[in-house]
Amino acid sequence: MKTAGSIFLRTHFPTPTKLLFLPLTNPKHSLSLIPISISFTRFSSTNPNPILYGPSLHKGTAPTLQRPQNDTLLTLREDAFTRVFHLSALRVPSAHCSALETRLRGHLLNWPRVRNIARVPGDDLDPDLASLVTSGESGGGEEGHVSLQRWIYGQAEGDGDVLSPVLYREKLARTFNTRGFVKFRNLAKISRPPKRKKKKKEEEEEEEKVKVERCTGKKCFATVEVVEEDDNGGGILGNLVEEEFGREKWRGSTRLLLLDERYAGRGVQDLPEAIKAVLKEYAEKSANLTFELVRCKLTLFYDYWQMNEILEVLLPDGVVVPSAFETVGHIAHLNLREEHLPYKTLIAKVVLDKNKPKIQTVVNKIDSIHNEYMTMQLEVLAGNHSLVTTVVENGIRFQVDLATVYWSSRLATERQRLLSGLTRKDVVCNVFSGVGPLAISAAKIVKHVFANDLNPFAVEYLERNSVLNKLERKIEVFNMDGRRFIKAMYASDKAQSITQVVMNLPNEAAEFLDAFRGIYKDRPKDTECNLPTIHVYGFSKAQDPEFDFHERIRIALLEVAVDVEMRRVRLVAPGKWMLCASFVLPRSVAFANTAIDT
Repeated sequence: MKTAGSIFLRTHFPTPTKLLFLPLTNPKHSLSLIPISISFTRFSSTNPNPILYGPSLHKGTAPTLQRPQNDTLLTLREDAFTRVFHLSALRVPSAHCSALETRLRGHLLNWPRVRNIARVPGDDLDPDLASLVTSGESGGGEEGHVSLQRWIYGQAEGDGDVLSPVLYREKLARTFNTRGFVKFRNLAKISRPPKRKKKKKEEEEEEEKVKVERCTGKKCFATVEVVEEDDNGGGILGNLVEEEFGREKWRGSTRLLLLDERYAGRGVQDLPEAIKAVLKEYAEKSANLTFELVRCKLTLFYDYWQMNEILEVLLPDGVVVPSAFETVGHIAHLNLREEHLPYKTLIAKVVLDKNKPKIQTVVNKIDSIHNEYMTMQLEVLAGNHSLVTTVVENGIRFQVDLATVYWSSRLATERQRLLSGLTRKDVVCNVFSGVGPLAISAAKIVKHVFANDLNPFAVEYLERNSVLNKLERKIEVFNMDGRRFIKAMYASDKAQSITQVVMNLPNEAAEFLDAFRGIYKDRPKDTECNLPTIHVYGFSKAQDPEFDFHERIRIALLEVAVDVEMRRVRLVAPGKWMLCASFVLPRSVAFANTAIDT
């Protein structure tokens, strides 16, 4: 007879259990990669750099890549990344699970993306009641339990089971209005479900099998199962108070508290004293509180592992794992090094798998920007081949076609910095506007924007984005060369209103500064005029990039006394800086006599 204050533990394994890794085989889940051959190597205990804690693809068996001996195309399957860990767990009543997890958190598994609490499949219903459940021809037991669950939660339609009257009435209420119920004669005709195309029985069975093997719940990346032992070969039963007892069935639902991996295979007496103390404390609160020490099998699938973990295993030793990429709408833009090119298809496939559904296309820049339209040469590596996407920046939507226009999401912070310095009285002249990331965003703040670009495709998207964001009345679009655009603007009556000029073409923007020389040469020098603030961008590989860029600005303006505020934007490559120089156009430059210059 059990008394208050007693805590009972029963163990299903008397001896330590080794970790076991089992790859699952499923022909429907595979990755088509570049020609590779796969070999499996077991990591021995003599590994000089063992991974002692946490889940890892390097534990047990792991796939490694070897260069192919011929041109045979092999496929790498997702189930090659399945890892099975044998752990210990405390099976406890679900009512006490949350409180015990808080007290035992330091001794639980605490692995990233894996919950410490796991459900025990099939124990949500009392075993005595589950045997009484019947459904059609299934009889009772576990099949009856599953059928009952589907019947209760309204998932039985179409598989032979009938919905309960309450659920059937709620379904009709969601489908029809009150008039439909008044016309009871037509109710049968109205409520007749639409005809559905029947799938083949083999396909349905295969899909259900895959679903059971791959996942439980909403996220398909891990499963937890209790390892059953034979009744004749059961382990040594014992408890913390040195009393013997017989095996009894659980009453009600239970949960599994996954213990830390260092406790795998241990018996009851080998548990830390801290765990025993907590269990004794909770046992004193209930006369029939039972805790069972069981062995569990934790399976981590391909979906569990992150992108860098997959690539670290697949790429050869010495190859740097590409861990970052630029996101443009649904497109992931990679800048792969030369050492990555033999594995570009493999890298792109992993990037696509690990960033779905946000990423649907993976591209790589195959050449530097050399054309006058500043478009990138891109190669589609994975996903769909559509390079037309929609980007949201600062609450504004931009439609972009990376095949014909230029876009850089990495400059969003710099664009935001420029926008923060604008006021409602400003009039902005954007010499190299592209599809309008700065011009359209500025139009929401300033009085008016003059936007120009040489690329006709960029101008088309600029006009389209202006209409898309309902700012077409505040933006005037031009399709001209940058130097010609500057001279045309300051030769017109619009010159007096311009307060800010942005030249965001780092490759050659500084070379266009000579267009500002002599813009007011035809006016008297004592004339009051508005001198704009110019923001010009550029690259520099010099040891002192600020000094180098400042000198280039002085040479372009033919003016020594130029007070420039210099700022480093970002490091685009080793030793190569992008800089932004802001200065008010000197009066001597605006009224310069260009005839003397020539």
